[in-house]
Amino acid sequence: MKKIWFAFISVVVLSFVALIWVGTEIYQTQPPIPEKVIVKSTNETVYTKEDIQIGQNVWESIGGMEVGSIWGHGSYVAPDWTADWIHKEAVFMLEAWAKKDFNLSYDALDTEKKAALKARLIQHIKTNTFDASSKAITISQERYDAIQSNIKHYTKIFSEGKAEYAIPKGALVDKEKLAQLNAFLFWTSWAASTNRPNHDYTYTSNWPHEPLIDNNITDDSIIWSGLSIVLLLLFIGILTYYYLLNHEKGEIIDKPESDPLTNLKLFPSQKAILKYFIVISLLIGLQVILGIITVHYTVEGQAFFGFDLANFLPYSITRTWHTQLAVFWIAATWLATGLFLAPMISGKEMKYQVFGINFLFVALLIIVLGSMLGEWLGVHQFLDLTTNFFFGHQGYEYMDLGRFWQLFLAVGLVLWVVMVSRHILYGIRKNDESKDLLIILLVSVMAIGMFFFSGLMYGENSSLPVINYWRWWLVHLWVEGFFEVFATVVIAFIFSRMKIIATKTAGRVSIASATIFLAGGIIGTLHHLYFSGTPVQAIALGATFSALEVVPLTLMGFEIRENWNLLKSKAWMQKYKWPIFFFIAVAFWNFVGAGVFGFLINPPIALYYIQGLNTTAVHAHTALFGVYGMLGMGFILICLRFYSDRAWESTKLKRAFWCLNIGLVAMVIFSLLPIGIIQAYTSITKGYSFARDSELLYSPTVQTLKWLRMIGDIIFSVGIFYFCWFTVSETIYNFKRKFK
Repeated sequence: MKKIWFAFISVVVLSFVALIWVGTEIYQTQPPIPEKVIVKSTNETVYTKEDIQIGQNVWESIGGMEVGSIWGHGSYVAPDWTADWIHKEAVFMLEAWAKKDFNLSYDALDTEKKAALKARLIQHIKTNTFDASSKAITISQERYDAIQSNIKHYTKIFSEGKAEYAIPKGALVDKEKLAQLNAFLFWTSWAASTNRPNHDYTYTSNWPHEPLIDNNITDDSIIWSGLSIVLLLLFIGILTYYYLLNHEKGEIIDKPESDPLTNLKLFPSQKAILKYFIVISLLIGLQVILGIITVHYTVEGQAFFGFDLANFLPYSITRTWHTQLAVFWIAATWLATGLFLAPMISGKEMKYQVFGINFLFVALLIIVLGSMLGEWLGVHQFLDLTTNFFFGHQGYEYMDLGRFWQLFLAVGLVLWVVMVSRHILYGIRKNDESKDLLIILLVSVMAIGMFFFSGLMYGENSSLPVINYWRWWLVHLWVEGFFEVFATVVIAFIFSRMKIIATKTAGRVSIASATIFLAGGIIGTLHHLYFSGTPVQAIALGATFSALEVVPLTLMGFEIRENWNLLKSKAWMQKYKWPIFFFIAVAFWNFVGAGVFGFLINPPIALYYIQGLNTTAVHAHTALFGVYGMLGMGFILICLRFYSDRAWESTKLKRAFWCLNIGLVAMVIFSLLPIGIIQAYTSITKGYSFARDSELLYSPTVQTLKWLRMIGDIIFSVGIFYFCWFTVSETIYNFKRKFK
């Protein structure tokens, strides 16, 4: 066991050393924000540093990543503003030169003249004119004219609205804010089209793909993509060999003939947890309703089956709430499970446990409702920019809630860590065979509390590369990293209490699994940051280690088989049929959603072309709901199963399980994946801006595929209805019944 612990500690320490080292490089080599942008011929100041920074705050206040995307991060209906700005700027300059030099449009020129103008454009755009001493960027008069054209275009979109982008009229009308927003959009495009000093690629490693300025994939991206695939195949082979060699070496245990947990002692605090499941069910239902509205905006833009809903609930709000509620209800489910299982670990009720549970419940309601209201007020421009940062909409996907609500949630998590950890510490002090299992559980619990604070590591005026670095610490490390370790250990603990796996084996397997997962998962955080104004180290390490994240997922077939065999091992195991079915679904979607569809977009050579397309939505839905959502539902069911004294009627759960899984498959196969493939082909052959253009997204073929999503959505929604119906009715039954 000491060797396993040594491996775990070594992996965690060395991985964070590498991750933090790349972070320091990001701080030092990020694209500079100039003190001013000036026109070379007239010395006229176009933008100041303050314009750009306030423009970023303005962009955040209107929804940020929920209204199109920047550097590929964000939503999919509106364009990627960086790619769109670059393309429009390039087209304007080429057209202006063609008319001036040849009195023809650019498209009417012959190949030789086009090549000459394109070479001139590349010289104008890609030459880095940032002066380190004056901290100023100089631009040509021609580029200034192109900027003015873009300003008119984007000012019209945000002030007058555009249905194809799901941007309502009056989204932003303040002229000063509109000017500052354009300053920020210019800076993001400058960083993505201007070469780094002493390099032949841009600050974003030539992202986006834009043939007009020779923004093409870099050699580094190709090389590290190839190496990542080789390493993936190598480590799949090594891990499979290791698994086959060792998976039968656990302690042999005779499975009991009856359920060891039949007479499980229940505590008042566990009853206090039940109300969480009702609220979680309501949040699930609301999230799905908002998802239906959000996806429908991709068809009608401003309306919901003819009703002008965008004036009250614009796309930026419905998508914000849809994604945020997903994180809220999944995290709340896992946290409630930890609180439910805590007394099972210690065997006693701790002082003030019920009070703490009730306090956290009230805090959860306040945070959910308060943050949603703040986001609505922020997007509708009722808050000034600083107030918006603290109470409104921060503008960053999955962490949109204002800083005050983040702090409130952080305090709640600290309380949760204390409440759960004291039970675990009590169990560890018993010094029995469960000690190692409980230690790794304690590590995961403390990590969940600690790593949420990574979302507080940037300020109101921090730069976009820095914000994205810390944002992915939160989204990837907190949600996908240590929550997954927590889930693995919780399932192992439950199975050990059911005496279907030896406790020592459960501890050893949990630590080994966490080691393997985190070996790729910690540094693999960088695969989100390939093209976010980050240095090439992010591509090298991110590509290599994100490939390793996929390795353990290839063994999910064994996990499915073993869970299925559990159900057939003893008759009493049928009592736990549906929780185990949901755990089986988690293993399936872990392989398909996180593994196959995750690796589809992980290598730099793939993500370069398809970042921010519907291929990303495929991974997001199948991984976030398929893995973490299904796991949360399984946790709810296992807690209710422990609590309930009656046999379950399976009809609702059967319909819920199959509708959820079939619906998820249908929405991917009939809609999301085909649209993503069409966009990917367009991005590769024509350029990224074309893949996000409304001309493609509202073409007859893509519109038909959008409508076909209704098939999967309806089936999925039926599954949600039955799951919530069962959960609420079973929870109410258990809440009402009296205990001896």
